Amino acid sequence: MSHEAVVIGGNRIPFAKAGGRYAEASNHDMLTAALDGLTARFGLSGQRVGEVAAGAVLKHARDFNLTREAVLSSALSPQTPACDLQQACGTSLETTIYIANKIRLGQIESGIAAGVDSASDAPIAVSEPLRRILLKASAARSAKDRVAALARIRPSHLAPAAPQVAEPRTGLSMGEHQALTTKAWGITREAQDELAAASHHHLAAAWDEGFFDDLVTPYQGVTKDALLRADTSVEKLSALKPVFGGPEGTMTAGNSTALSDGAAAVFLADAQWAERNHFPALARIVDAEVAAVDHPSGADLLLAPVAAAGRIMARQGLTLADFDLVEIHEAFASTVLATLSAWESDEYCRSVGLEGAIGTLDRSRLNVAGSSLAVGHPFAATGARIVPTLAKLLHRKGPGSRGLISVCAAGGLGVVAILEAV
Repeated sequence: MSHEAVVIGGNRIPFAKAGGRYAEASNHDMLTAALDGLTARFGLSGQRVGEVAAGAVLKHARDFNLTREAVLSSALSPQTPACDLQQACGTSLETTIYIANKIRLGQIESGIAAGVDSASDAPIAVSEPLRRILLKASAARSAKDRVAALARIRPSHLAPAAPQVAEPRTGLSMGEHQALTTKAWGITREAQDELAAASHHHLAAAWDEGFFDDLVTPYQGVTKDALLRADTSVEKLSALKPVFGGPEGTMTAGNSTALSDGAAAVFLADAQWAERNHFPALARIVDAEVAAVDHPSGADLLLAPVAAAGRIMARQGLTLADFDLVEIHEAFASTVLATLSAWESDEYCRSVGLEGAIGTLDRSRLNVAGSSLAVGHPFAATGARIVPTLAKLLHRKGPGSRGLISVCAAGGLGVVAILEAV
């Protein structure tokens, strides 16, 4: 018996800038809020779903079983199993693929994919010398030995070790990596600011028409994405100073995503199970692909989704023209623009193992309800934000409408997926 995984709907809390309205909220708090909003929307209170898969990029040690603990705190049945997954910024697109694959295999009939991240509540560790001293003091068999161990602590040992934003193998931050890509592909400041302004304007229009009314639940008094700047313009963005690429750089705080807090969740089910239980089906998960690039050897860190997109389209016998809508995660405006250029480059596409250029995208199909530059980018929550948004957009266009999702991630990773309206 074949099974088809469909997107029933989603829920997220409004995303907010790090250090802002959610500064006191933990990953557990926000993930629970996203799950409870989804539970209330679809009448799942007290119900057992097949499995909940979620993840966070920035986690405290106490969150070793984050998703299960959030399920226990939510209105879902405590008999709902859960697991944590992590694939950097591709995390909740990967959890969507994980749940969808279990549904397609007939292992579960329904499930929830989710992601959460708090840049405000990022874990801070002690320095390595202090950690070693504390371990030695803890293992000491006498008070004298314990005091002797603790006496080795020096003021320099007390400096906290904050989470690193640099790639371990290159020492460069994601922004610094993207600045190299931006320069290599000749992406102009004007093009980046135009894309950033369009992201805000598209998101503002979607909020104004009520598009997010059944996709977002208010949280802690926040009713709309807090980073949205509906009145921004290319002129305003052009006044900002570069933050990556040196004084002559073109990447600014306006055309780069801000550190953000938030959580998002997607409700998935077997198509027949959804019909029997009178749930709406927006779109089916057609296929997914993951790729990686060798960025320590100089490859563009955030262009891994290019190879994944080419491979998945070849496998499905599709071209860019077959997609009604395309969602490219806006890690930086120049990431999107470099991806579009790479899709058009026969030389680049062949270099990553494809048979030739992917093609040219009709830009009117790109990120039509805004994306990460305007919404925000809590790392692990972005995929679970995009999936229900795209599923709803495709459903409005009618059965058979197709959409492509492309998410770049740290470590030179890229995750893509195809949705089709039902």
